[in-house]
Amino acid sequence: MAASLKPLDQQIIVLTGASSGIGLATAQDAARRGAKLVLVARSGDVLEAIVRGLAAAGHEAIHVVADVSDREQVEHVARQAVARFGRIDTWVNCAGSTIYGRLDEVSEADSRRLFDINFWGMVHGCLTALPHLRMTGGALINVGSEASELAIPLQGMYSASKHAVKGFTDALRIEIEHVDGAPVSITLIEPTAVDTPLPQHARNYLAHEPKLPAPQIDPHQVAEAILNAATTPMRDVKVGAMASLDVAMEKLVPGLVDVLSVFQVPRQQTDQRPANPEGSLYKPRSEGRIYGCGNGKGR
Repeated sequence: MAASLKPLDQQIIVLTGASSGIGLATAQDAARRGAKLVLVARSGDVLEAIVRGLAAAGHEAIHVVADVSDREQVEHVARQAVARFGRIDTWVNCAGSTIYGRLDEVSEADSRRLFDINFWGMVHGCLTALPHLRMTGGALINVGSEASELAIPLQGMYSASKHAVKGFTDALRIEIEHVDGAPVSITLIEPTAVDTPLPQHARNYLAHEPKLPAPQIDPHQVAEAILNAATTPMRDVKVGAMASLDVAMEKLVPGLVDVLSVFQVPRQQTDQRPANPEGSLYKPRSEGRIYGCGNGKGR
C-alpha cells in the first residue's frame, strides 16, 4: 500500500535536532505552513525559547528534552507527542554531530559516541516512530549527507556514520514499504555542505578552528526538501547541486575523487585557534542558531 501523506497544515511532526541548524530551520518552515510540532533536542532552555517564539506567532508546538542515543528517552518523546496531539504523521531524524580529526588520532570513545548520536539516534527514532506511522500512514525522514555516499577526509567517522544511516534507511525501506506494503514513506535526505553551526559544535582534534568548505547551501533549502518528503513520498533526495555532482563523481571515477579529496583538508580549517575543541559531543551546546558563525544571518 502506497503511503498517503497529509498536507502540512494537517500534520503532527516530530523533529529531532530541533535546537539549531537544519532542524531549527525545518521547525520554523513547518510551523509557518501550519504543522503542529514536537521539537526534540538536549538543550531544554533553547527549545523552550523556540516554542515560545512559535507560540507568539500563532503556531502550536511542544518541546521534549531528549538525548537520541538513549532509546528510552526517544520512546518518551513519542509518548509525549501522542499525549498532546493524539498521533504522529511525520518523524524527522535530524539530530547529528561530527568530529574533525584524522581517523588514527580520534579516540574510540569519541567515535562510539558519534555513532550513538548519528546512527543509533536515527535507529531509535525509526523503530520508535514506525508503530505509530503504520497505524495511520505517514513519513519517516532521515537526514543523511552527501557523506552517506562518499568519504570526507578529517571527518572520516562522520562519513562512516552517515554511510551507516544510508544502509539502514535503504534496508528499512525495502522491508517496510516493499515487503510489508505498509503505508509509510521512508526518505533519505542527502545535502551537500550546509551553512549551520555544525563545525562550531564539533569535537575538534585539529590545531585550527574547523569549517565547512564552500559553497554552502542555506539550511532552509534542506528544510524545504524535508517538508516536501513529508507530503510527497520520495526514496531519496540530494540537496544542492554539489551533492549530486559529488556523488556522481564518486560512482564514475572514485580513484580521481580520492586524489581530489586531498584538497579538502585545508578547506576544512580556518587559520584561527580552536574555540571549543570539546564541542557538543557529550554536552549540549546550542544557542538556537540556524546559520554558522561566518554568516551574519545567524547572529
